Amino acid sequence: MVSCKMDKGVAKFWVAAVVCGCLWSVAAEGKVWHVCQKPAAGIAAAEQVKTITEAASRAAPGDTVLIHSGVYREEVLIEASGRPDARITFAAATGASVVVTGADRLTEWTAAAGEDRIHSTPWPHRFIPWNRAGTHPGDDFHRLIGRCEQVFANGYALRQVLEHEKLARGTFYVDLDGKRLWVWTADNLDLTSGKVQVEASVRERIMTVKADYVTIKGIRFRYAANRAQQGAVEFKGSHAEVADCVFEYTNSSGADFVGRDNVVRRCTFQHNGQLGFAAKRAHGLLMSDCTVRNNNTKGFDRGWEAGGNKICLTRGAVLEKSTFVENRGNGVWFDIGNEDCVVRNCLIAHNEDAGIFYEISYGLHAHDNVIVCNGLAGTAGAWGADAGISLSSSPGCRIERNLLVGNKEGFSFREQKRSTPRIDGDKSEAVWNHDNVICNNLIAFNRDAQTWGWFDVDDDRHWPARVGQGGLSLEKLAITMKQNVYYADAGAGLFNWGVGWKKHKRYATLDEVRRELALEAGSMAAEVVFQDFWALDLRTEPGSLVISSGCYPRGVVPGVRLGMIQP
Repeated sequence: MVSCKMDKGVAKFWVAAVVCGCLWSVAAEGKVWHVCQKPAAGIAAAEQVKTITEAASRAAPGDTVLIHSGVYREEVLIEASGRPDARITFAAATGASVVVTGADRLTEWTAAAGEDRIHSTPWPHRFIPWNRAGTHPGDDFHRLIGRCEQVFANGYALRQVLEHEKLARGTFYVDLDGKRLWVWTADNLDLTSGKVQVEASVRERIMTVKADYVTIKGIRFRYAANRAQQGAVEFKGSHAEVADCVFEYTNSSGADFVGRDNVVRRCTFQHNGQLGFAAKRAHGLLMSDCTVRNNNTKGFDRGWEAGGNKICLTRGAVLEKSTFVENRGNGVWFDIGNEDCVVRNCLIAHNEDAGIFYEISYGLHAHDNVIVCNGLAGTAGAWGADAGISLSSSPGCRIERNLLVGNKEGFSFREQKRSTPRIDGDKSEAVWNHDNVICNNLIAFNRDAQTWGWFDVDDDRHWPARVGQGGLSLEKLAITMKQNVYYADAGAGLFNWGVGWKKHKRYATLDEVRRELALEAGSMAAEVVFQDFWALDLRTEPGSLVISSGCYPRGVVPGVRLGMIQP
């Protein structure tokens, strides 16, 4: 008989390794801490704590914190760093449902007089103290949208109103001066009965990771009262690993990534009020196999900051094998001074503005993506920022082997007189579209145009020197567009150049484009047949020009069938 007995230290090592799914990241000498809201049988009392915060205060390099099922109403601060060979891991225990929330239950209710079941409770919270309206931004557009309060009755969100007199079923009102919260549930429930679970967001931040070499795994984060441009969870340290987590129903952004070389795998960012996630100076960020969907549920101004994400002043970020879908704004947004970022093998679909919007940044490489049905919301002021891929005053980019199909526009340049700060600089510098390569893409079935150059500039730089005003010209921009496959459906434009309120021209054939603009060398127009576009079965016929010309994605894209139709 073979004995299965092992000493206590080795047992701890294997438990941590199996739960975390990453044997290499757990040190053999590390302790295992158990977070249990009630005493758990079979676990030594000295190894049990009641809160994640307490576990964070005790954990040392190599330790693993196993969090057992429960709703944890706390703001967690992680300051102790691990090491490259001895990470600190915070993980949901196997099979556990772990929710860390910014909301508390409210139980002290007073019923208002009258037949309607309107109730109130003390409300000491003021999340935005710097203006009387309690909103950020402080303009009229965001007077309600920019508030931070959230109330949920039995798990369903109530709608906020700004005046007591406007209370109706399914709404709540916060009296900031009177320090009182008023609630009327949609189903007119009696809150004094103790049978209704009412939660309100009371914490602006759910977790802050200041430490390096920390792993966070299997946790669901929700219900923060965070203001616009503030993540509910913030990763300020470097070399974090974030896996299998969900960031949802926060008032603003699900998470902020600020530290360097952080890795995010199989995470979901959904139903957040402003953004799925944000990143700033998050150099080396890798996001893989993630889902970013239905963000900007509150309707923040999309031209300011809203949608799937926003990344600023970051070098070398990679978004891969992920889905960005149905966000109310841009699906993927890089804005201000980013450098050498990559978007590859992603599904970017049904976002209300651009699929990828790369703005006043440098060196995007977007390749092997499926980008469909974006930009169709008709957002005011979004001209040139509602294509499958839009390069906005961003040089040195390479766009290749993408399927740009069924968008408002397939590909676009957006040009204005712009400047941006640099990552390593202390002042802004002028930036514009130049030295870009757009090649081997399928650009087809897009509604308004397959390609559109939205150059809103007065110097005619987007025209050849022979028809321009001198100075910058299309030749000097060194824009290369070649070997793409185009198809314009009935009534759709092929290639539009210039904004409608200045000199512009619409080209019906690629021959005209080549003759007048010297663009699209080797590009062809041909109808493309997919097996089932709406089922995202984008397999195409054997011998299809899209495949033979190299205009088809390489590798796997999540949720999409690619390849040739089998006979």
